[in-house]
Parts: sequence; C-alpha cells; structure tokens
Amino acid sequence: MLDQPVSRRDVVRWGVASAAAGVALMADPRFLFSAEGPDEELVPFLETPRTPPNRLDWETLDSWLTPSDQVFNVQHYGVPEFETDGFQLEITGLVDRPQALSLDDLKARPRRDQLMTLECSGNGASDGFMNAIYNSRWTGTPLASLLEECGIQPEAKEVVFFGHDTKEETLRPGTKRELTVEVPFGRSLSIEDAMNLPLLLAYERNGEPIEHRNGAPVRLIVPGWYGIANVKWLRRIEVRDRRYMGRYMGRDYVTVRGEKRGNEVVFVETSVGRMNLKSIVARVTRQEASDGKVPLKAYGAAWNDDSTEIAAVEVRLDDGEWQAAVLDTEPRDKHSWVFFAIDLGTVEAGEHTLVSRAVSADGRVQPSADDDEIALKKTYWEAYQQWPRKISVDA
Repeated sequence: MLDQPVSRRDVVRWGVASAAAGVALMADPRFLFSAEGPDEELVPFLETPRTPPNRLDWETLDSWLTPSDQVFNVQHYGVPEFETDGFQLEITGLVDRPQALSLDDLKARPRRDQLMTLECSGNGASDGFMNAIYNSRWTGTPLASLLEECGIQPEAKEVVFFGHDTKEETLRPGTKRELTVEVPFGRSLSIEDAMNLPLLLAYERNGEPIEHRNGAPVRLIVPGWYGIANVKWLRRIEVRDRRYMGRYMGRDYVTVRGEKRGNEVVFVETSVGRMNLKSIVARVTRQEASDGKVPLKAYGAAWNDDSTEIAAVEVRLDDGEWQAAVLDTEPRDKHSWVFFAIDLGTVEAGEHTLVSRAVSADGRVQPSADDDEIALKKTYWEAYQQWPRKISVDA
C-alpha cells in the first residue's frame, strides 16, 4: 500500500506548484538538473556499484540528451555482422504493393525527429542494473505513411519486425517433439498500434548515424515502449493475419504478476510492452556543514509512457514526510524524461535514505516494492518500483 493516499486534489495542487516552479526555472537558468551551484559537492551513494562502460552514469549526468558513451545496448542473438552497403528493408506479407527500400530510399522519404527516453524493461531489477536507460533525438522516416503506400489488406492483424540477428532456438526441449530451428529476432505490434503510434524507421541518433551496436543502419523506434520493442538491425517488416509468438513475445520478456481476486491470488502473464511510470534520485549534493548540520539537495529524473504526463515528483528523506520536488519546464517532451530537483534542508551527520515517487496527471503513483503490483510480480521485467538510495555525510 502507498504510505499516504493521493487524491485528485493533490494532483491539481502539484500541477499548480509545477507551473509556479516553471516561472522560477525560466527566471534562473542555473536551477537545472545539470548545473548545481559551485559550492555543491557530490555525495556518493552507498552499496551501489560504479557504472560500467556504455551505461548511464546517474551521478555525473549533465545532459538531457544522453551522450554515446553512456548509451546501453542489449542484444539477445548477438551483434550481427552483415554487409550494410547493399542494405535493403523488405516490406512484405499482407500488403498490395510489397517494397524493398535501400537506406538512400528511406532517407529520401519525409524526415522526422522523435524525442524519446528508451529504457530496458529489466532496468532497476538489481543494484548492478539500474542504468540501462537513455534519452535521444532519433531521426528517420515515419512508418505509418509507408505502410499506407504498401496497402494493408483487410485481413491483416499484426505487423512483425525482424532484425538481421538470428539464433538457433530449441522448442519443447527434452520431449519427443523437440525442434531446433534458426530464427530471426522479432517483435510485433497490432495494426492499430503500428498505424497510430509515432513509429519511426530511424537511421540517426542525436544528429549522427546510429552506431552499429545500437541497430545501424536502421532500427525501429516505438515511443513509450520498453527497449525490447525497438527492434535493431531492421531487415524485414511483415504484415500478418495472426498473432506472432516468437520467443521475445510469448516465452521471454513475459511478466508474471499475481492479481488478488478476493482471498485468491491469480497469476497472469503479459508480454512486456508499454513503459511504466517511474522515477529515480539520480544524485545528491551537499554544502558545507553549519552548526553540525549538512545542507542537502537531490536531483533526479522521472518518465512514463506517452499516455499521461507526469504531474509531480515527491521525495522522502528517511522516515519524514513526502516533499514536492520542482520539475524542469524545459526541455520537455511527452516521450522523454523530465528532470527534477529538491532542496532537502539540513540533516545530521550519518547515514540517510532518500527515495522518490512520480505521480501522473491521472493520479497514478509510482508504487513501492511492498505494493501488490510489485510484491506479487514473479519475473525480472518491468522493475518500476520506488528505488531507495543510501548516502552517508559527515559534518
């Protein structure tokens, strides 16, 4: 259960507070996540491994758009090696006019930028894996208009996206029906999502060609969905009349969650898709102690899928009350994270715990690890619980 109930009046109050805070932010450009005062000193987190290469370093984050050396990459069938000079993207299946497009063909089509925070659905599942997230400006061509040109046939139900990466998969291992086949990595979306979401066939990130490790020459961008849906090294788009149930739709990246039905708990399996409301205290700073007390500030980020804006972020220090943080008003985009900051006042020397919770405009509150939707979840994926951070300060 939540520590305190949150009403719609609270959401309205937070919205007014955020608007007022926005005036202060515009008036004082120094009050940004990326620019603390010169007298602030970083306080390292306890019990937290240092960030490995190609992961977001929260404690040194100073850019709304993530630099290349802090961009994570996850691949399940390895990083494929293939000849990119002759690259072609095939659009086939239940379409009237199949196409095969080169990279130049895609670049000649209407060009669009898409801002988006991309997060691995396992991000936050353990102390050593809470930095698989980044924010980018992707550039490419919209998918929906291309599918319209191909002519989707009436019986079509799904669009499947296949990458160049392949692997041998064994089905029903250890049984008489065991079968080993080589399959491409694939994910699917409904026709409705494929046509209505702002999907992009992207070839640039932050104004530069996508790195090979991140899906070059072309990857799918699905704003508001976890990273697994953003298929890399895109090779084929196939329109089908039935559900696609590849490994990463029907067997892996499946969340198993208990749901209470009276006195019974029923476990339900769902395929990982849309991102969940989430926030994190990214770093804490201190100033010089006075009279044995240490001034503290905290900075962080919050994000959601594209369905509802973030109305507020609150931070709690130790066992105190939840306190409203100030949300940055710029830069802002509904598909990207929002930075927040809070002055926590002064604390005694010693160890302290900080935790944040995001609140969306429809009143949803980021759950704690003890809430049923997290506590009754049995799988690694969708780790969007509140994340306590421990620090130690001396006077």
